[in-house]
Amino acid sequence: MAGSTSKNSTKPEESRDSRETTSPGKSESAGFLGVVEKIGNKLPDPFWLFVILSGVVAVTSWAGAKIGMAAKDPGSGEMVQVESLLTGENISKMVTEAVNNFISFPPLGVILSVMLGVAVAEQTGLLSAMIRAMVDKVGPKMLTFMVALAGVTGSVASDAIYVIIIPLGAMAFYAVGRSPIVGAMVAFAASSAGFNASLILNITDLLLAGISTSAAHIVDPEYTVSPLANIFFVIPSAVVLSLIITAVTEMFVDKKARQLIDHGEIEEHELSFANATAGDSPDDANDEDLELSPTESKALKAAGLALLAFLAVFFLLLFVPGSPLANPDEGFMKSPLITAIAVPISIGFFLCGLAYGLVAGTISSSADIPDMMATGLKSLLPMLVLFFAVSQFLAWFKWSNLGSWTAIRGAELLQRWDLPVVVLFAGFVLMVAVINLLLTSGSAQWALMAPVVIPMMMYVGVSPEVTQMLFRIGDSPTNIITPMSPYFALALTFLQRYYKKAGVGTLMSLALPYSLAMVTGWFIFFLIWYYAGIPLGPGAPMHFEL
Repeated sequence: MAGSTSKNSTKPEESRDSRETTSPGKSESAGFLGVVEKIGNKLPDPFWLFVILSGVVAVTSWAGAKIGMAAKDPGSGEMVQVESLLTGENISKMVTEAVNNFISFPPLGVILSVMLGVAVAEQTGLLSAMIRAMVDKVGPKMLTFMVALAGVTGSVASDAIYVIIIPLGAMAFYAVGRSPIVGAMVAFAASSAGFNASLILNITDLLLAGISTSAAHIVDPEYTVSPLANIFFVIPSAVVLSLIITAVTEMFVDKKARQLIDHGEIEEHELSFANATAGDSPDDANDEDLELSPTESKALKAAGLALLAFLAVFFLLLFVPGSPLANPDEGFMKSPLITAIAVPISIGFFLCGLAYGLVAGTISSSADIPDMMATGLKSLLPMLVLFFAVSQFLAWFKWSNLGSWTAIRGAELLQRWDLPVVVLFAGFVLMVAVINLLLTSGSAQWALMAPVVIPMMMYVGVSPEVTQMLFRIGDSPTNIITPMSPYFALALTFLQRYYKKAGVGTLMSLALPYSLAMVTGWFIFFLIWYYAGIPLGPGAPMHFEL
């Protein structure tokens, strides 16, 4: 989006001075949030954090072996002893197995494979067009919900969703005569706080499932957490979160924006709009950006037909007897189409993106496609660097038996406390939410927590799928209230387009109601689902038995 141009002010100079833009990190971030920001700034980059933690594991394993740390496995009855990593044999193993630890890290191949298809869909413009189609020509009464639903579901575009949906939400609200500030906040809350829910399977499902599988192997080497493990729950969760966002917007945020205007904190000329010039009307300013062109509409229909054709072939191969990919003896969940779901997902995105690109003209030659895939993979480079450190940490943690020892002792403590399930789940969600204020990378946080909490929960009868979903509930709603998140700063930048005086405190005051309402409402929805006994996904148990 192009930068905004504000209308000229007619106020005296001293009045303008009193409304200077507040820089992030100034007085607004004092108090608790200032403490969070100060502590978070002292944390190392997640890569170095896991390097340091790997060193801690090595030293701790040596100390644990020296003092004879051991615990009885409640499943097998065998004693699990902490093993020192600082022996000649294990030091050699750290070197010889480093590459294998990395390339066998469960999320690695899955993420790379899926991104090949998603990159084509993103680079051709399909994902952007889908989101714009969701919010275009929607009446004012339904606009908030549709922008929220688009933002939540837009997590399929990963981090790119922030750049797409925040200015798009502002445009949509401005087009119907509502404050672009409110539209930007709805989009930010949906795309960030609702990142762990979606109407469709996305990379988050694949990434978390891989880490959860590695952690579950500490207790059961044969256990596998499917990428579909939470899909039954996260689809309706997208609607529930969108409804919560809508309610918070209409009951609080919209009124808060009006109060800022009524109190003179926002002047009419300060409500500048991206791409709007001094002489533009709202409709002139955003029709071209928000509405689909005839070519884009035609291309979107072609992508829809491609999706229908793909799904028809997928289900035929899955269920028709005689199909090489069907597995009628063991059930459809054992079909390669499900156990290797990353491949069909990648193919689906690829075909839809291809159909869209050919019709829209964003693909002009066959050479464009591998270029698009390469561009998409470039966005994963920081994640790959992190994965190398995470994979070594998880391998060392498993070799040392510290994970098993911690899980067994933690499970024994939980059993002695005999906490009600609601208290246990609520405590875990709260712990995740607090940690996320400082460690904002969801994959890094889960890679850190999963080797401990998943085995610990398994020992008290809670399945990895349930633990993973509880993590998702605690993780994303607090993304919008931590200054540690790079997207918090991005959202502040967008907010300052429409309200030049906006600072950390402004964004925080608008974001906090969303965060509290979403984590509370989502957790209550989970409890209803859990006690109703509805599976979180196909073949995903609620309980685990040793």
